[in-house]
Amino acid sequence: MTHAIRVHKTGGPEMLHWEAITVPEPGPGEVRLRHTAIGLNFIDVYYRTGLYQAPLPFIPGMEGAGIIEAVGPAVHDVAVGDRVAYAGLIGGYAEERIAPASRLVKLPDSIADETAAAMMLQGMTTHYLIRKIYPVAPGDTILIHAAAGGVGLILCQWASSLSATVIGTVSTDEKAALAKANGCHYPIVTSRENFVARVAEITNGKKLPVVYDSIGRDTFIQSLDCLRPRGIMVLFGQSSGPVPPFDLGILASKGSLMVTRPTMGHFIASREELTGAASELFDVVGSGKVNIAVNQHFPLEKAADAHRALEARTTTGSTVFTV
Repeated sequence: MTHAIRVHKTGGPEMLHWEAITVPEPGPGEVRLRHTAIGLNFIDVYYRTGLYQAPLPFIPGMEGAGIIEAVGPAVHDVAVGDRVAYAGLIGGYAEERIAPASRLVKLPDSIADETAAAMMLQGMTTHYLIRKIYPVAPGDTILIHAAAGGVGLILCQWASSLSATVIGTVSTDEKAALAKANGCHYPIVTSRENFVARVAEITNGKKLPVVYDSIGRDTFIQSLDCLRPRGIMVLFGQSSGPVPPFDLGILASKGSLMVTRPTMGHFIASREELTGAASELFDVVGSGKVNIAVNQHFPLEKAADAHRALEARTTTGSTVFTV
């Protein structure tokens, strides 16, 4: 019997139910995938609460790794027995699932299943943030909010490997130490430090070309004050809540600033974009430039406990569900 976590009504973690499901045979262009590891991400919370909409009932989860058990007609990129991973396909909280073959990438021998499940969504997010939206270059100084989180730790390492200076905000001294050990040159503990003032101090008043913000409401407006003229504010999450409407004239008065609210799907829409991004990610992880820290493990049936820990900000790095 195959099981999955299903949501019948949006709300708190108690809405995550462990249930028996039936997985059909794969259709044209599809495969049946047996998960070996599944990743946890804040976007899963957004779907569970209803902030992001999915038809009810639904299976949450946006990334995973596993073994292909069966393929449908017209599948060319992968085969039965292949180790594969994916990001951006809702329905991951399941022992088995149907998935479109075109959205899967083969895993190299150098990448373990657990590592892949922990890094695909966060790593591909990092890729478009620092390679596509604002290509980080040697000599840049950048700000990363939630620097000790899953995306944050990857961002710190990857940007540091590109010879950038990394400033990161965290909530505790323990998280500051973790961020620093992963390439963050200047961790800022926001419970006692004003990050706008610290950025001005670190940059000698020159400010920054880019801010990467996954927190949203609590940090957005202040982050604009960290940007130099024509700087770009990259809002890629909202763990503290949505950013309220604001006068766009503020962007002009603060130096012709730019704001973007990207999502990963628009950067891996084609097969070529997907495989290219995955290849770069596998290279930086396989080379040791980026280490994927899996700091929490939960059985899939305990998904509610994992969500509570994530929302309480007691997790660091990546969290993986075991299957």
